[in-house]
Amino acid sequence: MTSMISTPRATRTREATDRKITQATLDILISDGIGAMTIEEVSRRSGVAKTTIYRRYRNTDDLLHHLQIEAVNLPEFEHLETTREGLHTLLERVAASFNSEIGLKAVGAVLSTNNQAVHGLARQIIDPAQQRFAQFIARGVANKTFCANADARFLFDTVLGSMLAAKALTPDTADAWADRMTTLLWPALARM
Repeated sequence: MTSMISTPRATRTREATDRKITQATLDILISDGIGAMTIEEVSRRSGVAKTTIYRRYRNTDDLLHHLQIEAVNLPEFEHLETTREGLHTLLERVAASFNSEIGLKAVGAVLSTNNQAVHGLARQIIDPAQQRFAQFIARGVANKTFCANADARFLFDTVLGSMLAAKALTPDTADAWADRMTTLLWPALARM
């Protein structure tokens, strides 16, 4: 006897197939770039038949246009105090969420192309993180912990760029990134 709230088998199978296609597509983008994207290569890497992929998508552009990345599992930051320690915790969590989901390498790869569909994939990951970061900064400005002219957008871009650089250039020291970034940002943010 099946539960009324359980997902039908066909739906679970379709979702599993979609995850395989998504992961294969991202793997290709990360490792080989958009020029290597073909339905045949997605089929080969995902183990999903080309005919199944073609039933869902007309071509690679259609696949990229409709591809949805599951939202990065960012924790809420509302409970974090707008202190130096709170900033450090926020930076650690943002870095961990990027590393555990699509990864900074993928964000860098998709941002380096002019393809709008691929660029949209990166925005699905970056925008939620940027919004939560901006909310944290706004709380600090509102309670007068942070300078009134704190530019959340620029600060987030700086954080993202720094994470990308640390991961690419000094991967063996990436764990200490949050410590160094906190040390750099705190004097610029803190209201003295």
